[in-house]
Amino acid sequence: MAKNSDTSWKKDNQNTFLSNSVQKADRAVKQAMSHPEEIAVEHAFNSISRAEKAFSNAEQNIEQADSVQQNKEQLDLMKQQLNDVHRIVEEQ
Repeated sequence: MAKNSDTSWKKDNQNTFLSNSVQKADRAVKQAMSHPEEIAVEHAFNSISRAEKAFSNAEQNIEQADSVQQNKEQLDLMKQQLNDVHRIVEEQ
Protein backbone atom coordinates (compact mmCIF):
# COMPACT_ATOMS: atom_id res chain seq x y z
CA MET A 1 0.00 0.00 0.00
CA ALA A 2 1.29 3.42 -0.89
CA LYS A 3 2.42 5.75 1.84
CA ASN A 4 0.19 8.80 2.13
CA SER A 5 2.56 11.77 2.14
CA ASP A 6 2.46 15.38 1.04
CA THR A 7 5.88 15.07 -0.62
CA SER A 8 7.28 12.32 -2.77
CA TRP A 9 10.42 10.39 -1.90
CA LYS A 10 12.07 12.15 -4.85
CA LYS A 11 11.77 15.47 -3.03
CA ASP A 12 12.64 13.98 0.35
CA ASN A 13 15.74 12.22 -1.02
CA GLN A 14 16.91 14.44 -3.86
CA ASN A 15 20.50 13.24 -3.71
CA THR A 16 19.38 9.61 -4.00
CA PHE A 17 17.06 10.49 -6.87
CA LEU A 18 19.89 12.35 -8.59
CA SER A 19 22.29 9.43 -8.16
CA ASN A 20 19.70 6.97 -9.48
CA SER A 21 18.95 9.22 -12.44
CA VAL A 22 22.63 9.56 -13.30
CA GLN A 23 23.10 5.78 -13.09
CA LYS A 24 20.14 5.20 -15.41
CA ALA A 25 21.46 7.80 -17.84
CA ASP A 26 24.89 6.17 -17.72
CA ARG A 27 23.41 2.79 -18.62
CA ALA A 28 21.41 4.36 -21.46
CA VAL A 29 24.48 6.13 -22.86
CA LYS A 30 26.54 2.93 -22.69
CA GLN A 31 23.72 1.11 -24.51
CA ALA A 32 23.70 3.80 -27.22
CA MET A 33 27.48 3.62 -27.51
CA SER A 34 27.51 -0.15 -27.91
CA HIS A 35 24.45 -0.23 -30.20
CA PRO A 36 24.34 3.13 -32.00
CA GLU A 37 20.74 3.13 -33.16
CA GLU A 38 18.36 6.07 -33.25
CA ILE A 39 16.02 4.73 -30.55
CA ALA A 40 18.92 4.03 -28.16
CA VAL A 41 20.30 7.52 -28.69
CA GLU A 42 16.87 9.06 -28.12
CA HIS A 43 16.41 7.05 -24.93
CA ALA A 44 19.82 8.19 -23.70
CA PHE A 45 19.03 11.85 -24.42
CA ASN A 46 15.78 11.50 -22.46
CA SER A 47 17.59 9.85 -19.55
CA ILE A 48 20.17 12.61 -19.46
CA SER A 49 17.41 15.21 -19.57
CA ARG A 50 15.73 13.64 -16.52
CA ALA A 51 19.06 13.45 -14.71
CA GLU A 52 19.74 17.12 -15.47
CA LYS A 53 16.36 18.04 -14.02
CA ALA A 54 17.17 16.01 -10.91
CA PHE A 55 20.53 17.80 -10.74
CA SER A 56 18.83 21.18 -10.96
CA ASN A 57 16.44 20.25 -8.16
CA ALA A 58 19.25 18.91 -5.98
CA GLU A 59 21.38 21.97 -6.65
CA GLN A 60 18.57 24.22 -5.45
CA ASN A 61 18.45 22.30 -2.18
CA ILE A 62 22.11 21.50 -1.71
CA GLU A 63 22.26 18.60 0.70
CA GLN A 64 25.54 16.95 -0.18
CA ALA A 65 27.44 19.31 -2.44
CA ASP A 66 30.34 16.93 -3.23
CA SER A 67 28.00 14.22 -4.45
CA VAL A 68 25.95 16.67 -6.47
CA GLN A 69 29.07 18.04 -8.18
CA GLN A 70 30.37 14.55 -8.89
CA ASN A 71 27.06 13.65 -10.53
CA LYS A 72 27.18 16.86 -12.60
CA GLU A 73 30.64 15.98 -13.90
CA GLN A 74 29.46 12.50 -14.81
CA LEU A 75 26.45 13.98 -16.63
CA ASP A 76 28.69 16.32 -18.63
CA LEU A 77 30.88 13.41 -19.70
CA MET A 78 27.86 11.32 -20.70
CA LYS A 79 26.44 14.17 -22.77
CA GLN A 80 29.70 14.42 -24.70
CA GLN A 81 29.78 10.65 -25.27
CA LEU A 82 26.17 10.66 -26.44
CA ASN A 83 26.78 13.55 -28.82
CA ASP A 84 29.62 11.51 -30.35
CA VAL A 85 27.30 8.53 -30.81
CA HIS A 86 24.55 10.77 -32.20
CA ARG A 87 26.93 12.04 -34.88
CA ILE A 88 27.72 8.41 -35.84
CA VAL A 89 24.02 7.58 -36.10
CA GLU A 90 23.36 10.67 -38.22
CA GLU A 91 26.16 9.69 -40.61
CA GLN A 92 24.66 6.24 -41.23
